[in-house]
Amino acid sequence: MLAVDKPRQSPGVVVQGAGDAPYNYAPSVLSEGGRIRAWWCSQMSIAQPGGDDILYSEGSTLDGAFSAASPVFSGSSSGFDAMHVCDPSVIRVGGTYYMYYTAASRDNHANGSAVGVATSPDGITWTRANNGQPIVVPSNDVIRENTYGAGQQSVVYVDGWFYLMFTDTTGRASHRNGAGQYVLRSRDPLFGKGVDALGSAGMAPVSATNQPRTRSVVEAFSADWMWIDAVSAFAIAHETDAGTTITFWDKDFTRQPFDPVLIPGVWREGPGLVRTAEGHAPIHPTDPCGRVSLDVLRATVIGAANAPTDIRHFGLDAVGMRGCATTAEASALDGYAVPSPENTADVVVGDEVIRFERRSVAAKFSRGVLKERPVVVDSLPVAVRVPAGAQAVRAPDGAVGLVLDDELWIVGSAEVAALNSSPIKHVTAEQWTRYKRRSELVAG
Repeated sequence: MLAVDKPRQSPGVVVQGAGDAPYNYAPSVLSEGGRIRAWWCSQMSIAQPGGDDILYSEGSTLDGAFSAASPVFSGSSSGFDAMHVCDPSVIRVGGTYYMYYTAASRDNHANGSAVGVATSPDGITWTRANNGQPIVVPSNDVIRENTYGAGQQSVVYVDGWFYLMFTDTTGRASHRNGAGQYVLRSRDPLFGKGVDALGSAGMAPVSATNQPRTRSVVEAFSADWMWIDAVSAFAIAHETDAGTTITFWDKDFTRQPFDPVLIPGVWREGPGLVRTAEGHAPIHPTDPCGRVSLDVLRATVIGAANAPTDIRHFGLDAVGMRGCATTAEASALDGYAVPSPENTADVVVGDEVIRFERRSVAAKFSRGVLKERPVVVDSLPVAVRVPAGAQAVRAPDGAVGLVLDDELWIVGSAEVAALNSSPIKHVTAEQWTRYKRRSELVAG
């Protein structure tokens, strides 16, 4: 069972719309490049046509006021998303941002909402993908009083797969009020081919994204999720009476590795987890294997339009995961320095380690230094050793590298060479290019 500590919340509203925005809710939040970036659902009169819009702002911390809101995506005036676009879920894979959104052609949902996708190079300027057509529509397994349809989606990217979780009030496994969360996955971000659906027997191929929905992972509306690398598990944030509950599932959805965790506090609708660009949990800086920070932005009050608004930050840490038990989970240690069996220091880089003779140099190239060595690191091969005094070379443009096993490892500056007591040899541009380039050692 996980323990929790370090409860926190912002002193006030951090994300809000302009003066004419009647509600603000269902944020998608990325921690990226030293910024907290948020996209959420609202309405602004300057964004046409009239209807729900997706707004954007950013801040330097979770507790300070973000920049002024601006609309970045609105209805298309025709088609399935003619009037309303809402519930954004944003991830970045490589150099492309993907925004999965709920859309409706008009105010009532008689035909049901559907899920669309747009792409962007920067998260600000968006282009509709899939020829402007939806990628997920209601399955219509069951006709219920709740005619919302399919939407309120959240996407994560894990091991080359896009995992899409979403509501479908017409799904067979939904609660009688329509609550439920279904899962599809595909290596295609548009879910046009190679789609698996989660059913009673696990993930299995389906011929279309509207096949009968036979299994829900949590009874909820407007949920968000992320992937926790250190324990190979999904964490799903959803509304409950006392706040936001986090429910955990393993990768195959065969077991729940931890009991649910509650983030208490006032709430209204649509918690947005603070995630990395690919939708993963941020790695904890001091305890990457045993602790995960669970932070959400969520609406807290009912506004003038009788809708949720005033988005604030709530969070806590879950402790006691005992992660990093497998080679796959060792990815949570990427960039960390750990003691080595040779009384030196290892820095985990991908699925290898770099062994430094001097701990001070290892610390320079790490995002953090752990006091104890996780057992899983013993299974990672040593890519190269960095002895004190190793030869350094400097190119005419000022770039500096260490020559290790006849390969050039770029270290960036003469400061690092001095810290390692490495003599620096000046070389010509031609000599520099002759070295076999292995990698770069990037300072943490």
